[in-house]
Amino acid sequence: MVDGGWRIIIRVPALAVPPFEAALFEVCPAVSVFEDRQHPEFWTIAGDCPTQPDIPSLQSALALAAAVAGIAVPPYTVDPTGERDWLRENLRAFPPIRAGRFFIHGAHYEGPIPVGSKIIQVDAATAFGSGEHETTRGCLLALDALAKARRFYRPIDVGTGTGILAMGAAHVWPVAVQATDIDPEAVRVARGNIRRNGLGGKVRVTCGAGYSSPEVRRGRPYDLIIANILARPLCSMARDLAAHLSPDGVVVLSGFYEVDVHRVLAAHRRVGLHLVRRIAVGPWRTLVLGR
Repeated sequence: MVDGGWRIIIRVPALAVPPFEAALFEVCPAVSVFEDRQHPEFWTIAGDCPTQPDIPSLQSALALAAAVAGIAVPPYTVDPTGERDWLRENLRAFPPIRAGRFFIHGAHYEGPIPVGSKIIQVDAATAFGSGEHETTRGCLLALDALAKARRFYRPIDVGTGTGILAMGAAHVWPVAVQATDIDPEAVRVARGNIRRNGLGGKVRVTCGAGYSSPEVRRGRPYDLIIANILARPLCSMARDLAAHLSPDGVVVLSGFYEVDVHRVLAAHRRVGLHLVRRIAVGPWRTLVLGR
């Protein structure tokens, strides 16, 4: 649909990107992050909204991000963008993802499919709204490597979003995959994507708050836990993650930058996990952990 839109632009030091990116997600459905190649110590964060954002909510979110980053709130702009075709922009901004044997594409894609790929088709209108496809690619690379070394029997994707990672697990291991998300809209989208890929009998998506969901508790222990979310919730859920992981379980974590690796690792080392592998895709990091 073509409609007017609004864009928020803010330029922050590289180390302050995660909290400010999370702040824009509080008021915008789509957020993108761009490196300033001439000044790599700074990054630009852009948030796109189909309607005018709530300025008091934006100011509160930015103030909290600044406090977390230990800096003053940088200057920012909030401007109308005129008429925009949001679907067309989504299609341009998010081309197919290739990660190991996985090939992820939207329904609009008409190009070639790499031979031997594990193909996942997603709803292009909603699948990449977060702009975090690099974290998805990092997790898929981790799953592809794990599939070559080991078979898992009880995988779970926590914070499944559009269901891509749960579907990836279902493609490489012939087992039932549990997926969960706190957002009912994400659950709706994920279920649609799962049906579209013919995986309705293999992937079950439920709506709930992480490990507190009754369905998630009933299914434990899991021998593979995938969680592609932000650093702060990953750290706060580390103890619950360990309680739901089998004695020989493996964990794939993503959704954070290099600056957050130490604290994510520290939180999970405190509950008995150790680093197995680290994957870098652009500025994002993916960690594979084991008991």
